[in-house]
Amino acid sequence: MKAKFSVTLEKIKNDFNLEEIHSPFSTADMKIYSNDVNRPGLNFAGDYDYFDNNRIQIIGNAEYGYIEKMSVEEREKVFDLFMSHKPPLVVVARANEIIPEMLKAAQKHGVFLMRTALSTSRFIAGLISFLHVELAPRITQHGVLVEVYGEGVLILGESGVGKSETAIELVKRGHRLIADDAVEIRRVSDKTLVGTAPENIRHFVELRGIGIINVRRLYGMGAVKVTEKIDMVINLEQWNNQKIYDRIGIENEKIDILGVTVGSLTIPVKPGRNLAIIIEVAAMSNRQKKMGYNAAEELLKQLGMVDDKSVGDIAPRA
Repeated sequence: MKAKFSVTLEKIKNDFNLEEIHSPFSTADMKIYSNDVNRPGLNFAGDYDYFDNNRIQIIGNAEYGYIEKMSVEEREKVFDLFMSHKPPLVVVARANEIIPEMLKAAQKHGVFLMRTALSTSRFIAGLISFLHVELAPRITQHGVLVEVYGEGVLILGESGVGKSETAIELVKRGHRLIADDAVEIRRVSDKTLVGTAPENIRHFVELRGIGIINVRRLYGMGAVKVTEKIDMVINLEQWNNQKIYDRIGIENEKIDILGVTVGSLTIPVKPGRNLAIIIEVAAMSNRQKKMGYNAAEELLKQLGMVDDKSVGDIAPRA
């Protein structure tokens, strides 16, 4: 069964500084489940064929102007029918006055009514972005998430392989830690994954032999970040002499996380290898590839092992 995520109305109210006009009960107990919103102009005209009462309803200038032209009796009927569908929240935009019939119907049917000073389009854009993050499908992955040269790097590997130690070395080199040990990954769009740390362990790192440290307090605010897009995945594994590791980089490995494909590298670990520097280079190389440049392809072309029409085929030309 697919997990269903929610966000409290209290969090929405606080994040968007909404003015509370009417609340039938505590906003902390009211949960929002839909990341879609609705402007109820058609509904005010009487069309409810495709009305989704799980969506937050937003009344802007267009809806407000339409309602103002009605008589008091018409407004009472319109708002009574609208509120009887029990939407989770109705927000009046642009700090418009609360129409008495609207408030009366909200009180009658137990609907939350709030107001924002933001323009309708700005509020909708911000709210949809917020809801897509808060209600996104998610998993918790054992690993470390760091930002290296602007790239979100998810470091995976078995316990004891050196993920946390590598993260601390990267922090010392000026990069930022997002999460250690548990990374909460959310799919905020069909192409984008965002990672963060569970709030109760945020900024903490476990180093074997030392114990728990607080990176934010030890290295300062510039050493941490709350959330970051995941641009690539690096798998750390103990060096296996029986395994052949990629030495060219012409083939791009991929990994699927929550239905989103992310570039992946496997880096073998053994004494003497500076993993922090290797990850820095990997992050910079990943940025170059996204911008259309692949050093391996260029070298193979210069060696005559590929031509412009067969990039990826490393067999010599006839």
